[in-house]
Amino acid sequence: MSANGNQATVNDQIDTIDAQPQIDSPRGVTATSQSDAVAEAHASGIAAPSFQSLSSSTPIANVSHDIDLILDIPVQLTVELGRTKIPIKNILKIGQGAVIELDAAAGDPLDVFVNGCLIAKGEVVVVNNNFGIRLTDIITPSERIRKLNR
Repeated sequence: MSANGNQATVNDQIDTIDAQPQIDSPRGVTATSQSDAVAEAHASGIAAPSFQSLSSSTPIANVSHDIDLILDIPVQLTVELGRTKIPIKNILKIGQGAVIELDAAAGDPLDVFVNGCLIAKGEVVVVNNNFGIRLTDIITPSERIRKLNR
């Protein structure tokens, strides 16, 4: 074979590559365009996916309303006496016996949070030499949702 024959073969291959990009179809068949690849996929028996439309009137099938699935999930419960803002220089001066004034007055209800969300208010009680809290006001679920939307 001559050098000119090799040169023509290489040029023919370059022209073919530049003219039509090759696209691999799912079955390894090479197509020249995306529409050809889709047509070959349909011809080879691969069906396009179909989705059922959802609407508010469509009943949700097989939905379990079983709350037992989440009963063992741990959450963080926090009881807050009050809050304050103080400069760092005052924090550095704090020692044993220091008193820090909070924004809550004595006798005010304590805030009870679950994962940072206020769910109730209560008062301190002592039970078997341990502190506890007696819930005096529980925030309604609708009120909790309203606060989340703020």
